[in-house]
Amino acid sequence: MKSYLETPTQTIHAANGIDYAYRETGAGTPVLVLLQHFRGNLDNWDPALIDALASGRRVVTFDNAGVGGSTGTTPSTFAQMARDAIAFIEALELDSVDLLGFSIGSFVAQEIALTRPALVRRLVLASSAPRGAAGMHGWAPDVIAAVGQPALNPDGYRGVFFTGSAASRQAGLETLGRLTARRDDRDTQTTWQTRQAQYDAVCEWGIPDHGQLQRVSALGMPVFVANGDSDPMILPHFSYLLAGLIPQAQLKIYQDAAHGFLFQLHTEFAHDVDVFLTA
Repeated sequence: MKSYLETPTQTIHAANGIDYAYRETGAGTPVLVLLQHFRGNLDNWDPALIDALASGRRVVTFDNAGVGGSTGTTPSTFAQMARDAIAFIEALELDSVDLLGFSIGSFVAQEIALTRPALVRRLVLASSAPRGAAGMHGWAPDVIAAVGQPALNPDGYRGVFFTGSAASRQAGLETLGRLTARRDDRDTQTTWQTRQAQYDAVCEWGIPDHGQLQRVSALGMPVFVANGDSDPMILPHFSYLLAGLIPQAQLKIYQDAAHGFLFQLHTEFAHDVDVFLTA
């Protein structure tokens, strides 16, 4: 199996007119499709996590419409991002997939599973929250200041994605090292338009609405909900709320970990995902 660091970037044209940048590694079915975090592109997936996930299956990462190396304009709703993601999956001629959505990618994954339930076999929601949850109408000022400024801020990233413990801080340094290890064929940086559209979508998603919470009760497939116990961006109590609303949900909270728990604890998380997907 080729390492994610060596996996070439490919492009595929979809029926919605978008040319999607993507990478794939591993082999086997069903395919695991990953949906990325706020302002993230192909290079913001930790190669150690991707390699661990791909040890037993085909894994596909991609830039959604308007993000990174993909064409088009980033929409400002997760519903439209879901439709764009479905177009990408259809372009790959996949009729059944597993989804792993991280952060805002988990919101898109929920919308995909609700819009096209026959497409999604199993669903992993990492650092997630249901639509309409009170307290999700935007992020805390210190969080958006750390990750939402025009210039990307490595210190702000580490402060949100990792805790203040020595072990977590070290994991953050190691993660950043892996994220920057790729020298050739790097993805295009996400634009300010993408940042603004994605944050508009976050704010719209988080308008308190008790009725919207019931939507996820329609998810009929098995769902694995996961988060770090110290996530300042999407607080762990949203994971408990989400898992309680989904009929076939499993929940795990990872200790001494923040928003980037799946990178910090990539071996443990990949194992848990593998157990869930092969159950």
